[in-house]
Amino acid sequence: MPRIKIEIPEKFFFKTEISVRITDINYGGHLGNDSLLSIIHEARVRFLKHLSYSEKDVEGSGIIMTDAAIQYKAESFYGDDLLFEVGVIDFSKVGCDIVYRITNSTTKKEIAIAKTGIVFFDYRNKKVVAVPDKFKSKVEGLS
Repeated sequence: MPRIKIEIPEKFFFKTEISVRITDINYGGHLGNDSLLSIIHEARVRFLKHLSYSEKDVEGSGIIMTDAAIQYKAESFYGDDLLFEVGVIDFSKVGCDIVYRITNSTTKKEIAIAKTGIVFFDYRNKKVVAVPDKFKSKVEGLS
């Protein structure tokens, strides 16, 4: 069975650290896959806030996640501090991919690589809209 491959950006331009909570641990005693996706969501919100945006307001448009992919590399456990490095790639007319490299801050071991595809959305009119030029310029200026 073919495995997913996530393209790594040339540069990650935002970093944030998030600790693994006890509620993130599954019955196997390690970070659950569903919890990692939730923590990735937190990293995305922090990244947007760093750019003075929110998920509901990026230059007047909101965002919607269209897909997600995660390549797991190693286990993570309760209390681990995880470093999330964030980059943006593959702009289209209406969206882009946000890519995350997740490593254990202490051991430097890579835990996962992930990406979330997003499109820009007009919540009032319930339709997909073009990537805001100012957002794209701001992100490309970080690279």
